[in-house]
Amino acid sequence: MDLPSTKDFHWQSLAPLPSRRVYPTLVEAGGQVFAVGGCDDNGVPVDSFEVYSPEADRWEPLPAMPTARAGVAVAVLGKRILVVGGVGAGQQPLRAVEAFSTDEGRWRKRSSLREAAMGISVTAKDHRVYAAGGMGSDLRPHNFLQHYDALKDIWVSLAAMPTPRYAATSVLRGSKIYVLGGRQSKYAVNAFEVFDTDTRSWSKFPSIPNKRAFSSFVPTEEKLFSLGGLRQGRLYRQPKFMRTVDVFDLEQGGWMKMERSCYLKKRRADFVAGYLRGRVVVAGGLGNQPTVLESAEAFHPEKNKWESLPPMPTPRCACSSIALRDCLLAVGGVSQGLSTAVEALCLSDS
Repeated sequence: MDLPSTKDFHWQSLAPLPSRRVYPTLVEAGGQVFAVGGCDDNGVPVDSFEVYSPEADRWEPLPAMPTARAGVAVAVLGKRILVVGGVGAGQQPLRAVEAFSTDEGRWRKRSSLREAAMGISVTAKDHRVYAAGGMGSDLRPHNFLQHYDALKDIWVSLAAMPTPRYAATSVLRGSKIYVLGGRQSKYAVNAFEVFDTDTRSWSKFPSIPNKRAFSSFVPTEEKLFSLGGLRQGRLYRQPKFMRTVDVFDLEQGGWMKMERSCYLKKRRADFVAGYLRGRVVVAGGLGNQPTVLESAEAFHPEKNKWESLPPMPTPRCACSSIALRDCLLAVGGVSQGLSTAVEALCLSDS
C-alpha cells in the first residue's frame, strides 16, 4: 500500500447537521452515517435521529428516539442499530436500550440494562454486543461487563472488569476486546485490560505510559495509538495540554519506546482523530491558544514524524467523528458556540 502524501489530503464541506447539538453518537450502517441524540444549546438531551447519505450529500430526519439522550453507546447488528444507556432528562444516567430497524424504519424497546449508566463502551461481535463499564447515578464507575444477545433479547453478566471506569475506548480484534483508558470521577485512568470472548476472562496489560484526559485512541492494523490529551491538574500541578504519543504494538504485546520526534506537532486535547489508508490523522481540538485549533496533522510511519495537513475550515473541539470511505468526518462540536458544521478530511480520490 502506497502511503498518501500530505498533498493528497483536502477538506470538503458537507451538508450541515439539521440541528445544532453536541455529543451526538455517530455510527455507520450500509454505507450511511447515523447521528444519534446529543445535547442542545442548553445542555438538554435530545431525541434527534438522522441519517447522512454520502451520495446525495444530504441529512434526512428519521423517527425520533423513544428516549431523548446524549453520550449514548451505539452498536450495529446487521440491519439494527442498538442504542444503550447514556444521559437523559435531568442529567440522569439511563437503563433504556432501544433498537432501530433500518429495514422497517421504526424503533423497538429492548431489554434494559441491569443498572442505569452513561459512558458505557460497546463493541459488537456476531449477534452480540459487549458493554463495558459506565457510571451510575451515584457517580461511581462500574466494573460491569455484560453482553446483549440479540437473538434472545437478554443481557448476560460476564466476568467483572478489573478496573471500574467509564468513557473507556474498546477495540475488537479477533476474539479479544481491548479496553483502554477512561475515567473515574473527574480523573483519567491509564488502565489497559483485555477480555477474551472465547475464554470469557480478563488479562491485565501494561498501563498506558502517560495518563491524560480528552486524549484520542486510534487503532491501526498492528498498533494502538494513544494521542495528545490533557494532563490534569492535581495538588501543586497545573493542567497541561500534551503532544504525547504512546503506541502499543499488538503483535509484540508491549508499549513502544517513543522518541520526542514522534510527538504531535501541536499540543491538543478534545480533537478528532482517525486512520486513513496507512496514516493516523488528527484535527482541531483545544490547545494553549485562547481559541479552538484549526490545525491538522498526519503521522508518517516510515519517517516517524507528524506532517502538517490543510487546516480545518471550521475550527472546532468536542466534535463527533467517524471514518468513512477514506474520509474522516468531523460533525458538530463547539466553535464559538455549538456548530452544525460537517466537514470531511479526505484523500484526493475518495
